[in-house]
Amino acid sequence: MNKSRPLTLARHAAARALMLALAAAAPLAAAQAADAWPTQPLKAIVPFGPGSSPDQVARIVGEKAGAILGQTIVIENKPGASGNIGTFAIANAKPDGYTFGVSITGPLVNNTLLFDKLPYAPATDLAPLTLAVHQPNVLVVPASAGIGNVSQLLDALKQNPDKYNFPSPGAGTVSHLAVELLLQQIGARATHVPYPSSPAALTSLLSGDTQFAALPPIAVMPMVKDGRLKALAVTSSKRSALLPDIPTLAEVGVPGIEGSAWIGFVVSSKVPADIQKKLSDALIQAIRDPEVAKRLQAQFMDPVGSTPAEFRAYMDDELKRWEPLIKKLGIKGQ
Repeated sequence: MNKSRPLTLARHAAARALMLALAAAAPLAAAQAADAWPTQPLKAIVPFGPGSSPDQVARIVGEKAGAILGQTIVIENKPGASGNIGTFAIANAKPDGYTFGVSITGPLVNNTLLFDKLPYAPATDLAPLTLAVHQPNVLVVPASAGIGNVSQLLDALKQNPDKYNFPSPGAGTVSHLAVELLLQQIGARATHVPYPSSPAALTSLLSGDTQFAALPPIAVMPMVKDGRLKALAVTSSKRSALLPDIPTLAEVGVPGIEGSAWIGFVVSSKVPADIQKKLSDALIQAIRDPEVAKRLQAQFMDPVGSTPAEFRAYMDDELKRWEPLIKKLGIKGQ
């Protein structure tokens, strides 16, 4: 009789029982870990420079969201490549939820059309957390240019082919595409010059390197108020409640141009769903906080605070909105 066989079977049975016990305990341990999260400070990556609209949203919302989560949220700016560098850093971060970030139309939607190859796939490598804000771009010119309205700008563009340059915070952003659509509709030409952020684009406008722009109101309105810039129109379908005195392009004779310079929060899609939800819930609660909303509105931003599913659906709509223009004009990222 082989006495070792019963002993071997017993050991296998004990090992199997231990494995089953560990497997049963794993979901509980994971749930407990998610309940405890976060246990350390978080980092929010901004794919654009300090002072840009995404930077302001990250700081205003991050301060309140950090308080809700009980941890500090540190802002890290990673500008460059039309927002691709910073957005890739969000997608490629360690998937524990401690690193997330903000991004915009280009890196999250349009860059899939503008670049032959991206280091990340927005639809699969990034998970939407919430659409934070909408903001209309404002079409502006330097006050020293002597252009007082949209008609005068359009006449100048038509009469001086290839003489005018316009900046944006990156190829494929609404600041870029709204102007391209405007030029297409009036049959004029101008050269696009991308910059790493709205403040950098604005600097080019004030220095004379560029001559007109459609930039977020946070960047241009202080200089409209002090007389250095002239606001001609907004790129929204109707007048903004935050900018009631500035007409839409449709009102001044150029219909069909509509675009929101929206900003949203995203995280690596590899982050566990329960941690994604906890982070998303904190951000939405922060955006909807009356004091946070007031601070965002003071920056000419309309707070949203959508669900992740609503944000995903909106990005899908944006792709459908801008894809025909990008393909028709053969626009490529820079």
